[in-house]
Amino acid sequence: MQQHNKNRRHSFNGKNFVILPIVFCAVIYLTLFFVISPSASSFISMGSLFFSDGAKDFSEEYNNIFVPIDENSSQAESSDSIPVSEITFPKYGEQFGELIIEDCQINARLFFGDDNVALNNGVGIYNGSSIPGYGKTILVAGHNNTYFNGLKYAQVGQRVKIRTSYGNYYYEITDIQIKQYDDSSAYDLSADSENLIMYTCYPFDELGLTPQRCFVYAKPLQDSNIDKNK
Repeated sequence: MQQHNKNRRHSFNGKNFVILPIVFCAVIYLTLFFVISPSASSFISMGSLFFSDGAKDFSEEYNNIFVPIDENSSQAESSDSIPVSEITFPKYGEQFGELIIEDCQINARLFFGDDNVALNNGVGIYNGSSIPGYGKTILVAGHNNTYFNGLKYAQVGQRVKIRTSYGNYYYEITDIQIKQYDDSSAYDLSADSENLIMYTCYPFDELGLTPQRCFVYAKPLQDSNIDKNK
């Protein structure tokens, strides 16, 4: 009888020896997955963008509502008043224009929204800011290793062109500043006058997220052509 009880205890301890480590590993794995995966996803996405053997094509992942205006047309210079009711305001994630800085070799698709799809395909306007012509702050983000890498050549006095389906808008760079990523003084989203702010991670050419940002400020070279009263 005593020998039989010893065998039962031996059998029970053996099962614990196998099952408990498996349960422990599973719990640790799930914990790490839910903690690390949100922050790691951006690095994985960026890594695949830079180290892939072939060029990435995200063209089917977003909607493009941009219809270029002929540079020679009167509407192209944004001189004619346009009722706001005639403008198709872009939805989040849609391409609605292009941002061009010839002196910086920048020619990028412009999206409303700054999620991964937008920044993998071009540059994106922060959802809490405005779009060209509305007389507010336009806050545009882009990756420092891709579409906004050319901001390292930015200088005061250079011109920025933003093409949209409702007009072409021109800005002049007025200032360049390096600030911490969480410095809220770098922009004013409540401003009652139009201003363009472009920003990217700093230093340039460095992979991954960095604690600093390069902010490039620009003022409009023409008055808004959008009539908000119509």
